[in-house]
Amino acid sequence: MEEPRIIISGGGTGGHIFPAISIANAIKTKRPDAKILFVGAEGRMEMTRVPEAGYEIKGLPVRGLFRPLWSPKNLGVMYDFFRSRWMVKNIIRQFKPHVAVGVGGYASAPTLNAAASMGIPCLIQEQNSYAGVTNKSLARKAKKICVAYDGMERFFPADRIILTGNPVRQALFDNTSTKQEARKALGLQADRPTILVIGGSLGARTINDAIAEGIHRFEEKQIQVIWQTGKFYIEECERKAREANARYVKPQAFISDMSMAYRAADIVISRAGASSISELCLLGKAAILVPSPNVAEDHQSKNAHALSDKGAAVYVADQEARQLLVEQAVALVASQETIQQLETEVKKLALPHSADIIADEVLKLAGITA
Repeated sequence: MEEPRIIISGGGTGGHIFPAISIANAIKTKRPDAKILFVGAEGRMEMTRVPEAGYEIKGLPVRGLFRPLWSPKNLGVMYDFFRSRWMVKNIIRQFKPHVAVGVGGYASAPTLNAAASMGIPCLIQEQNSYAGVTNKSLARKAKKICVAYDGMERFFPADRIILTGNPVRQALFDNTSTKQEARKALGLQADRPTILVIGGSLGARTINDAIAEGIHRFEEKQIQVIWQTGKFYIEECERKAREANARYVKPQAFISDMSMAYRAADIVISRAGASSISELCLLGKAAILVPSPNVAEDHQSKNAHALSDKGAAVYVADQEARQLLVEQAVALVASQETIQQLETEVKKLALPHSADIIADEVLKLAGITA
């Protein structure tokens, strides 16, 4: 039986890269002989994260549009787009894929445009509750559109939509540590209330500012805070913690073992990126969501409302976070009843086995069974 050959394209943030790698891993589990090639954007996160996961990746000079759209700089952006499309056509001629998968991000557009023009079946995976510009533009070229939320017919042809949920990192589910064991493993006290703060793969200015200003509140309540600041903010946050003589608030640029951090936490403070939301649902974690305002079409607010409107998370607007976030967190972590209510409701929104379902669809489009 012929080996499946699959191109997966997209990236830019962890929210695109982690699902892409999860899909690739699921395909390899079903068909160990599969040949998978990633196509990303030069200089973006995928160019290091994908090889770390064991996959080959080709980089394109593609980049985002400038605002306003009539900016003369966009002439260079369009030149790079068409150059990237030409490069992808050469990649496709050499690799000869059976199917192309787009997960959103700069590289998806030229890759799937080129693939569709060459008769390669395409599948797109939309992580958010509000479809991104790239995926909306690719929808008419895609044979299948895998989504994580109901109601996506307003963006995509209904007959091509499959509700799959978002793939997440499998390592998050392989950890069987108890809350107390996880805290000890992270150098924390086993019996203290614990909050995990994550601002996305690059950090979040508003969340970091709020936590920094609230260090004294966490200290006086003896609440442990696992604080992922992002690499751009770590020095400033470490300085604030030192100045406060913090014992319980522990800033770090990046959390290498997210499975242990999730296990240790009573509640999570997070941005509302699609991957983070999917992880919270599947792990059943009580969360305070602070959507980033700096994303296309304000899709993080829509993601967060998809949970908060169902009583599955607490919503705090970015512009209110510096005033409200810390007190909301202190109150929530002290209320076991509210935590349990949020955990119960958020678990109802989980869509498990997403990567397996998407992998099956990819192999079907390739005309090759698992």
